[in-house]
Amino acid sequence: MFDWLQGMAIATAIRESALVYPILLSLHLTGMALFGGMILMTDLRLLGIAMTKRSVSDVVGGLRPWKHLGLTMVVICGALLAWSKIALYWPNPYFKLKLILLTLVTIHALVFRNSVYRNPELDRTGIPGSAKFAAVLSLVLWIGLVSAGRWIGYWEPEKEKTTAVQIR
Repeated sequence: MFDWLQGMAIATAIRESALVYPILLSLHLTGMALFGGMILMTDLRLLGIAMTKRSVSDVVGGLRPWKHLGLTMVVICGALLAWSKIALYWPNPYFKLKLILLTLVTIHALVFRNSVYRNPELDRTGIPGSAKFAAVLSLVLWIGLVSAGRWIGYWEPEKEKTTAVQIR
């Protein structure tokens, strides 16, 4: 199935283009920097480390459009990059780890969306331990996700083992 997906005309065109693949990769990385930077600032605000003079609602709300732009870039470009080399990536344990962490990041966002990231009460009641936990967990998951993505390029499939015949 992966060979079939990778062999589709658009995947082949992306993979074999001298411009398209590097441009998609650059946009994917740019999206990660944008999205990751906004996530970092949100989490640091929740932890009381950065932008403490601004309300949580202002920080989260002000960064949201930029997060959406970065996320859109990451998802679209990442899907196209993965599609173009899926037969190569699928056996890679770091690619699978990245997908698992991406799933966990999505679950994290859904679990904490209303209680932390869209909760105007945090400005009035203070930042509870659960919001700080959400911020720390977010940072750990995102650092793991980006690291796993970086490690994908360094994995090499194990070569078939051959037995050497000793000559005496």
